[in-house]
Amino acid sequence: MRRMKFSGIRAFVSGGASGLGRAVAAGVLGAGGSAVLLDVNPTQGAATAAELGPRAHFFCGDVTSESSIESASAFARERLGGLELAVSCAGIGTAGRLIGRTGPMSAEFFRRMIEINLVGTLLCSKAAALLMQQNEPNAEGERGVIVMTASIAAYDGQIGQVAYSASKGGIVGMTLPMARELASSGIRVVTIAPGIFQTPLLAALPEAAQVSLGQQVPFPPRLGRPDEYAALVAQIVENSMLNGETIRLDGALRMAPR
Repeated sequence: MRRMKFSGIRAFVSGGASGLGRAVAAGVLGAGGSAVLLDVNPTQGAATAAELGPRAHFFCGDVTSESSIESASAFARERLGGLELAVSCAGIGTAGRLIGRTGPMSAEFFRRMIEINLVGTLLCSKAAALLMQQNEPNAEGERGVIVMTASIAAYDGQIGQVAYSASKGGIVGMTLPMARELASSGIRVVTIAPGIFQTPLLAALPEAAQVSLGQQVPFPPRLGRPDEYAALVAQIVENSMLNGETIRLDGALRMAPR
């Protein structure tokens, strides 16, 4: 086999209980693969794995805990026998002004955003790379693919997104050096920067608000669907020249200041 195939792939997905992560897991299983779903929500995580079928395995863990991620990695090795794909989708997006009406942003608020979105992504990627290094390389020397999730807020951060944009900008910033470092192991690293997608966070908004947000997208004028994110993950897996890059998936949207 000269290139990585998405069909039958073994995947580790953080934030796999819902939203983008669930869509990736569903895509992997639909293509005959198997997946470990890491999520901090035990009820939703177990329910999602049960819905997806016997090749979906849930592990309750916290992406900010190195020991938790190491345990999840051991669980993936035990259940799947190894990994070819790791996708980091766990994250939060709480808005908060640097100096708001209730006072200045707390260091705790900023640190929590960085810990979950940025440090959590690093820990998952590191653990996955360690497993992938044990794989037999294919004909092109490839052993695995790491996909990280940033946001267009890394480029077009709005008022109230200082912490969020910093966390996502950090993911963009570590993409190329991580890809360069892991190249000798035959592991590719690509980041996706989604625009406005139908996630549980947006689903809580009134329908009229969701429609209004979607109409801000030049084309198609709607919210992105999680399966469209999952489809890009599949394309990244199968195109070996995609490496060290961040891909915007946003319908040409450029966010206004507010």
